[in-house]
Amino acid sequence: MVNTGNTGWMLRRLMQDAHTVALEQLPGLVAGHAATVGLYDVAVFAVDLRETLLRQITGHGLDAGAGGERIRIDGTLPGRAYQRVVLVAEPQRVTRTRRRWWVPVTDGVERIGILRADSEDGDEKAVRRDLRDLASMVALLLLSKRPSSDSYARLVRTEAMNVAAEMQWKLLPQPAFAGRDVTVGAVSEPAYEMGGDAFDYAVSDSTLHLAVLDAMGHDTTAGITANVAVAACRNARRQGATLAETSRAVEDVLVAHFGTSRYITGILADLDLDTGRLTWINRGHHLPLVIRGNRWTTELACPPAGPMGADLGLPIVVSQHQLEPGDRLLLYTDGVVDARDAGGRRFGRDRFVDFVVRHHSDRQTLHETLRRLMHAVLDHHRGGLDDDATVLLVEWRAGDQQRLVP
Repeated sequence: MVNTGNTGWMLRRLMQDAHTVALEQLPGLVAGHAATVGLYDVAVFAVDLRETLLRQITGHGLDAGAGGERIRIDGTLPGRAYQRVVLVAEPQRVTRTRRRWWVPVTDGVERIGILRADSEDGDEKAVRRDLRDLASMVALLLLSKRPSSDSYARLVRTEAMNVAAEMQWKLLPQPAFAGRDVTVGAVSEPAYEMGGDAFDYAVSDSTLHLAVLDAMGHDTTAGITANVAVAACRNARRQGATLAETSRAVEDVLVAHFGTSRYITGILADLDLDTGRLTWINRGHHLPLVIRGNRWTTELACPPAGPMGADLGLPIVVSQHQLEPGDRLLLYTDGVVDARDAGGRRFGRDRFVDFVVRHHSDRQTLHETLRRLMHAVLDHHRGGLDDDATVLLVEWRAGDQQRLVP
């Protein structure tokens, strides 16, 4: 029996029934409940790590996607729904009375995948509302199941992953966040052979803590160095340490474990979300960039204190910069600008900044801009990278909260 118009009841039942199921059982559970309110042939697709493919979660086989459909993000209708974070309908009907929809599955601004569903003719506004509500519930269910699922990890991989990358993906926070008038996005490559790059962010009351780190080397030990550094950074920060104290804590831990044979460069920063005041220190890293109004770009200045772990004893200088509403802050590692084409030409800082400005001004979301940027960097370097490349992009809205989510 179809209980059209009673989506709230269906979602409550779905939530309760999902408590004790594994990820492999979710597709059937979601489809069964959705059919009771007139949403048919429901399927859930997860995005791969490089955001090139949408893979159907079938619940069959070791990767939870055996026999399922694969859809490219670029050049497809479902891909457009994913890229622009909009609900779209197929131009041709599935049957005489049914049409097919593609709905982005998101947690805030983190794009997890896409939902497919067919609906009968009727109140389109109500159907769109029901589809968005169902996609929101699916996002929460996926978030609750994926940490304990090797099947999900296999599903979203298209290549074998090295040990360093395995550590890094467990270490890093989610690649997208929006709240307290700020949007944060991050990307790292090579996704399957990551070495020593890491990023971190966290919100505490009215402060956004930020870090981009680049460990010496491109091997498992570099990954261990980055893991230890991020853990030490979080540990000190959560005990109320200042930026300078936090970087010293990271250095102390690295020296204690590695002597001075392993070090890590980085930018540590705090953004006051009420005032836009940015406070930051430079531990031998590329300087941050600020983009204002898609016209003006500046490189922030701060004397470097030397890499953490090198034990150089240089003074740590704390710098400040006042952001304006709409400003974008770019933190990055050298793999982004140093990627070279077949002729040896670097991707370069100017191309990097121009790409962000140009694509963001085309009304792409911040996270879609980063997806396209990293694909451009990979293409420039013939599909692979010799060094890790990481970008952390922050946009401060200052009271314009409604524009954080597309």
